[in-house]
Amino acid sequence: MKKAAVDLDGFDRKLLHLLQRRGRASYVEMAEAVNLSESACLRRVRALEEAGVIGRYAAVIDERAVGLPLSVFVTVTLSSQAETALSAFEKAITNVREVAECYLMTGGSDYLLRLVVRDVDDLERVHAQELTRIPGVIRVSSSIAMRTVVKRAELPL
Repeated sequence: MKKAAVDLDGFDRKLLHLLQRRGRASYVEMAEAVNLSESACLRRVRALEEAGVIGRYAAVIDERAVGLPLSVFVTVTLSSQAETALSAFEKAITNVREVAECYLMTGGSDYLLRLVVRDVDDLERVHAQELTRIPGVIRVSSSIAMRTVVKRAELPL
């Protein structure tokens, strides 16, 4: 389902910018930063949550610090692009814990995944025991990221 864009004014953008950088900011801090009353900030943030602009709150975890230093980009090709095949793959891939991101793609492959794994042995396990066992998968190709150059948690609002 396509979600319509929400009209954001300058205050909304400032609040979202602040929340992207400091998700634990209090309403007092937000009000001061964007020059609104505390109650106005509360109303605006609640409206942004209800509109689906703010989907959830989460901590940004350092992958290396928790023993998952390897990012691997994986392309997956299915035997069919029928809606049933795509849906079955998407349902199955949500159960693979090492998948940090999954995108349906145009071009030569059907899906692009980003995995987070401990090491090459862990990657081999995920490849052999998880990815290639999903029905309909006919090709899996992996590329290991050597270094992260840019990784933003913030949208350019």
